[in-house]
Amino acid sequence: MWGGSSGECFLLTEEERVQVFQAAAAFAGKANLIAHVGAISTDEAVRYARAAMGLGFDFTAATAPFYYGFSPREICRYYYDIAEASGAPVLIYNFPGNTHKEFNTADPAYVELFRSGAILGVKQTNYNLFQMERILNLNPDLIAFNGYDETMVAGQALGCIGSIGSTFNMMLPHYKKIFDLFNLGRREEALELQHRANNCMEAMCAVGLIPAIKYELARQGCPVGEPRRPFAPLTQEQKDYVDGVLDKNLAAG
Repeated sequence: MWGGSSGECFLLTEEERVQVFQAAAAFAGKANLIAHVGAISTDEAVRYARAAMGLGFDFTAATAPFYYGFSPREICRYYYDIAEASGAPVLIYNFPGNTHKEFNTADPAYVELFRSGAILGVKQTNYNLFQMERILNLNPDLIAFNGYDETMVAGQALGCIGSIGSTFNMMLPHYKKIFDLFNLGRREEALELQHRANNCMEAMCAVGLIPAIKYELARQGCPVGEPRRPFAPLTQEQKDYVDGVLDKNLAAG
């Protein structure tokens, strides 16, 4: 998924967000491309959706519109509008920790939405994995991706077909091993690697997740610049701390 949280999407201008889609379009036909188009305004989200689909993306994803106290029916209308504009079902980026919007699976508006065909599935960036299972239970045609890196094996156990995570940007070989080991039935080995991944996640969250990811990418030879303000770059003490934890816990590539 392109243009999500680790891409600092809500700190970018509208032009910059479209430029991200343009860069990713080089992989059209080589990978499944999902553009995150979430915004507070439906009109803005629709513009991103049309731009991404015009560039060859396969699907869009969107956080729920936040800040204002939108009702469930207003939120559902937002997703219907994005689906109509993109010509494809939308992946709900379910991140209530940041949007403060929960998808109550007993609410008739959400039940109708999940069964409507306008929704591809859910990226469950929510520790409540029971909610994800209930969403899938409403419609067997939906798919789910685990969204919190630290719950990857739990998400797989409850039906996720894959994971989309921020630290995958600089820890992908480690998470690929977790995913493969779990699918091979080697659960204890997968869980051990999950524990080690969570040590890394805990350290990065302690100093600032997005700044830590950008710093570690630069350390790996991928200079991606400083985090957008109001994020602050890591201090040398924070860099040394994160380096030590990652060097101790990451599985060999």
